Amino acid sequence: MLDLALLKNFVIVARTGSISLAAAQVGRTQSALSMQMQRLAEGVGQDLLQRTGAGVRLTAAGERLLAHAESLIARHDEILADMGGAALKGAVSLGCPEDYSIAFLPELLRCFCAAHPEVELRMVCAPTIGLKPLLQRRQIDLALVSLPEPDHADVIREEDFVWVADRPEPDVLANPVLPLALSAPMTLDHRAACDAMASAGRRYRVAFASDSLAGLIAIARSGHAVSVLTRTAVPPDLHIVTEGLPPLPTIGIALEFAEHQPSSAAKALGEHIRAVLPQLDDAGGAERL
Repeated sequence: MLDLALLKNFVIVARTGSISLAAAQVGRTQSALSMQMQRLAEGVGQDLLQRTGAGVRLTAAGERLLAHAESLIARHDEILADMGGAALKGAVSLGCPEDYSIAFLPELLRCFCAAHPEVELRMVCAPTIGLKPLLQRRQIDLALVSLPEPDHADVIREEDFVWVADRPEPDVLANPVLPLALSAPMTLDHRAACDAMASAGRRYRVAFASDSLAGLIAIARSGHAVSVLTRTAVPPDLHIVTEGLPPLPTIGIALEFAEHQPSSAAKALGEHIRAVLPQLDDAGGAERL
């Protein structure tokens, strides 16, 4: 017979890829959790984890058990909620790009937490290219991600990319080679900016690079470069630049789950996001010039 508590701890070990990190999350010592994983392996008669220099990874048997464990835990929670009418409980981890977290999460989480106070939320902020691997490794339960096709069937909200600077007609526009402040090369905003400039035949250089939204905003405020943000992420003291620059594309926001059968808490959060996100007003306060 499989112990549900052991399966829950096994899922956490699998998601973190580390006995020590998982032990901290479940409130046990590393040695005690290791013994639990050994007991679980003995129960199923197969090795589940393989130690590596960076932690642990699942064996083929471990991958199969993980799928069963997550499905069983989700079903267990659903049965309890249905039979007892109890408040939704559990833990759920949500991934989100930084600009969306600033623009949307305060209102989204305020409503959700008020409705489900016993659900423990964990946030991970990263660009879409960083969130995808976390979903694949099941280190987060669900994530808001950006899609280049705004008409994709999974899109629940559209967002415009905009050029942003310290004034509506920044001085750097007069430069023969326009300095840009962009994020990582593989992100959608970086690619959109470079493609737009190339299509327009406008010379440019990536003068500043920052992996954080705060860094890009700071550079734009300095007046030394033009940056690219989603419209809702533009702070009130910056300006959207339309004159002298090529148009930028519209992207879509979609919600992706790590599992086909997410936990009750993850499912509830996803349903809440799908219902509320399209209705939220733009949070950016920049002039619409």
